[in-house]
Order: sequence, then structure tokens, then C-alpha cells
Amino acid sequence: MRIGVPTEIKTHEYRVALTPAGARTLVEEGHRVLVQAGAGLGSGIADGEYGRVGAEVVGTAAEVFAADLVVKVKEPLPGEYDLLRPGQILFTYLHLAPARELTEKLLEREVTAVAYETIELADGSLPLLQPMSEIAGRMAVQVGAHYLQKENGGRGVLLAGAPGVKPGKVLVVGAGTVGRNAVRIAAGMGADVRVMDVSPARLAWLDDHYGNRISTLMSNSQNIEDEILDADLFIGAVLVAGARAPRLVGRELVARMNPGSVIVDVAVDQGGCVETIRPTTHDDPVYEVDGVIHYGVANMPGAVSRTSTFALTNSTLPYVQKIAGQGLAGACRKDEALRKGVNTLGGVVRSKPVADSLGLAFQEYWP
Repeated sequence: MRIGVPTEIKTHEYRVALTPAGARTLVEEGHRVLVQAGAGLGSGIADGEYGRVGAEVVGTAAEVFAADLVVKVKEPLPGEYDLLRPGQILFTYLHLAPARELTEKLLEREVTAVAYETIELADGSLPLLQPMSEIAGRMAVQVGAHYLQKENGGRGVLLAGAPGVKPGKVLVVGAGTVGRNAVRIAAGMGADVRVMDVSPARLAWLDDHYGNRISTLMSNSQNIEDEILDADLFIGAVLVAGARAPRLVGRELVARMNPGSVIVDVAVDQGGCVETIRPTTHDDPVYEVDGVIHYGVANMPGAVSRTSTFALTNSTLPYVQKIAGQGLAGACRKDEALRKGVNTLGGVVRSKPVADSLGLAFQEYWP
């Protein structure tokens, strides 16, 4: 199979979808790997590293998108829409639930789009979302601490506090992969950490692990209102696989938060859990609403591109091998988790959460 790896064009997206080691594996299995020139530079990978393992370095995105299987990091942007074609297999993060225009374009072009974030194992875990969620969760506290500094517009709060001065308060809503990793960093910094979730089991695990170093609470509107008003840093870490994130913090509640406090909504790529959040980019990452700083970068791990690229390929490569070696239908017949990743095929939405979020017709994919 011909496998194409394009250069990402999203603003300040430095990751690449395949490392040279991954390319070598695919070449050794008899596939033709086409890598766009410069695709790996943002992750510190030179074109020559791909060439030395048998991949072909090509000059244009058009050559890459002509492949049977296109492997990306982020969703296609309008500048890439004309490169989409019927029957093409696109394997990437898509986050279609809040993205009607992109979804309609994939349907119009009859692209077979497989989303990393909806590949789901039998235990409910999301193996291709997990590595980036781990990184985003850890970054969320780091980013929040930065914007809490006065010169960056924040309240002038040090999360760790100081002798005789109480630490900053961090509220994390969602105790999945993002939330757990945010708690890990915030607790390690010595912050006053409160974490909420709808799962008693998740809260019990955190309580057992951290003891009295953190506080755990059930996630409901009353507890959120009680805790967010004096929080210095709010981290939105909720996820409903494939669907739009639930709105948990309304505009009125944001207006009552302390001026200079910070919101980092990691769920922004699924629409966000804060009413006032909107997607931002690494070159213009924050804005204020009612004096509260909002950080809504939808590709946070792109800022630590080398770490993210290698972590991502570790998880995606086995699925690329399956699709390339067995064809998508054959791979999906043997792997139920991969079948759940199929979002569009033949001009029809194949993911129920996406269809429900956008009000579109749904037809299950049975290979």
C-alpha cells in the first residue's frame, strides 16, 4: 500500500505522524512510504532520516495525498480540502463533533476517515488519544501557572505558595487521562488541588493514590459553582468519546470568577466544557472574558513536538500496519476497536456520537 505523510499546516503544529523508525517498519513490510519534504523538521527529524530507511521524500502535499492511506496528526484544514478524494483512507485526529464544515467536506468527497480519538478498546479506553491526553494534562498546569503570573495578565499567584502564604487553588473537572495527569503535576507543585468526576471509582483511585494531598468531589453543578469561584486555575478535562463536550461552566459563572484567574479548557477540540471558550492557536493562545484569562489551544501537545511525535507514533503505528497490511475492511473485521474509529465512509457518517452531535444521518459500518 502507498502511505502518505504530509507536512502539517495547522498554526504552530510541529508534530509529524510517522517517525523514521515507523517508516522503516512499514517499508520492511513491503509498503511504499511517501513523506512530504520538511514534514519532520518541527520535531527535529531531517528529511534524510526518512530517506535512509527507504521512505521517499516528495516535494508537494498533492503527491502525499495521492497515496492510498494518508496518515496525519491533525484534521484537514480548508487549504487541504481539494486534496481529499473518494475512497482515500485518512487516518488522523478529527474531532468532528463540533466541526460541521469538515464533516460535510469529508462526506461530499466520500473520504474514508478514521479518527484516532474514537478507536476504543473493550474496556472503554482510547489508546490513540491517551498519549496526547497525558501530555496535554501535564501541560495544562504548566500553561496555567505561566498565565497566573502578573506580567502575563494573571492574579500574580504562585501555585506552590510560599512559607506563610497559602498555595494557589487548582480545580480539575474530569478525572480521565487528562485530569489525572493534571492532578499529578499540580499536586507535585504543591498546589491546593480539587478534582471532580462523575465516577466514584475514579475518585476513589485518586484518593487512594494521593491521600490528603488532594480533595476529591463528585462532579455536579453545585460543587462546580462552589469550587470555581475562588479557584486560581480551572482545568476542563471532560470527555465523551466522539461527542461534543458537555457544557459545565456557563457565562454567568465565569463572570463571577476572580479577575486574573485562568481557564485552560483541554476539551476545546470537542467544543469545550466552558461556554466562553473558543479555539485559539499557539501564536495567540489566550484572551480575556470578564477579566478571566482563557487558554483554548486545540493542539497543545504540538508545543512539545518531539516528545509528542514519538509518543503518538508508538500508539498509532500498530494500527497503520493493520490497515496497510490487511486493508481497512479486513483490519476492521479482526479489530473491533479500529472499526469504532471509522467516522465517515462512502459519504455517510459511521460514528453515532458524531452523527448525534451534528444532527446527521448515521449508518453503522459493518465490513
